[in-house]
Amino acid sequence: MANLCREDLVRALPYARRYARALTGNQGRGDSMVADSLRDLLAGQAALGEARHSLYHAITRRFDGLNTLKTNFLTGGLSQVQRQLLLLTSLEEVPIQVAASIVQLPMAEAETQLAEARAHLRAGAATDVLIIEDEPIIAMDIEELVQNCGHNVVGVATTEAEAVKLAELHKPGLILADINLGIGGDGTSAVARIMRHHYAPVIFVTAYPERLLTGEDLEPAYVITKPFEPLTLAIATYQAVTGGVRLD
Repeated sequence: MANLCREDLVRALPYARRYARALTGNQGRGDSMVADSLRDLLAGQAALGEARHSLYHAITRRFDGLNTLKTNFLTGGLSQVQRQLLLLTSLEEVPIQVAASIVQLPMAEAETQLAEARAHLRAGAATDVLIIEDEPIIAMDIEELVQNCGHNVVGVATTEAEAVKLAELHKPGLILADINLGIGGDGTSAVARIMRHHYAPVIFVTAYPERLLTGEDLEPAYVITKPFEPLTLAIATYQAVTGGVRLD
């Protein structure tokens, strides 16, 4: 591991956690996979370029080792490798050339798989979505993006109290929440209150994902970074609604 240092790996951990959590659909399983992958790299497993890409590679190898049906494993219509390519290129903003190496596919095949996966997204699972966002313009943009992904927006909450009320009324299948609601409260507190009475997958939106993905306490399985592209939101909502790729 001559080309990697411990400090670089530590700085890459929040992004590795985001990838692993989105891939598995669960904070605990994702964080455990990151810890095992980090040990692999520290023990001398071959690195793939920079620390962040090396962690993605190690996580993907471990995931594939647990899931032997790499080609035919389908959940919601996407194969395992298609989900990996979508997450790597859009959520983690990895160049397709690097993503192809991470999933161990020839470049041409990776491009084909990624194109098929993107084309399939609009046919993915649709659900009722509650948006928690206090900035009106951002809320309208998110609402439009969510609807373009094929989902139905049941409400837009600007405060913690309003979010709890709307969730109780509509029982959404997905919650898209900002962290900071200004004087209206806190998005994480709103979600915690909602979860006492109604469970739904949650995507948190934040400009500082590294502050949220510490690996401590209860944290989200799905996080996207502001500002985000429409495709990033489409992939995150698809992963959340279909539950990621299970390890069972």
